[in-house]
Amino acid sequence: MTHRVRAANAKLKCAYEKPVRDDGTRVLIDRLWPRGVTKQRAKVDQWVKDLAPSTALRKWFGHAPARWLQFHKHYVEEVRNHPYQLRALARKGTITLVYSAHDEIHNDAMMLRELVLGRMPRVTIKPNLEPHEPRASAGRLI
Repeated sequence: MTHRVRAANAKLKCAYEKPVRDDGTRVLIDRLWPRGVTKQRAKVDQWVKDLAPSTALRKWFGHAPARWLQFHKHYVEEVRNHPYQLRALARKGTITLVYSAHDEIHNDAMMLRELVLGRMPRVTIKPNLEPHEPRASAGRLI
């Protein structure tokens, strides 16, 4: 038996897209419920808030592509050892990581999928666009 997860078993989908049968187990990975989406419409099977970026990191990032590299670094550190429950689900069948970010490239779902697949997430912007690292204060990013 292999411990790898097939790429086809870990999908990504925005919470604003219509669920389909091929989604398999739908897992919401955001800390906050998607704005304007009812629970009935979302049809999520699980909600794993603990795999979402910390509130401080999410607020610091603010979906600013220029902060992507540092967000990537800090988010991977936060969740590196935690996607095991998702990996186990994906070994059994298809899972869809449901997220609410409107930016399909610069979001935590893309990185989390790579971790579920056992890969190191790839960074997709040039380093010279990177602002300063967020500072930690009393265990929080500021």
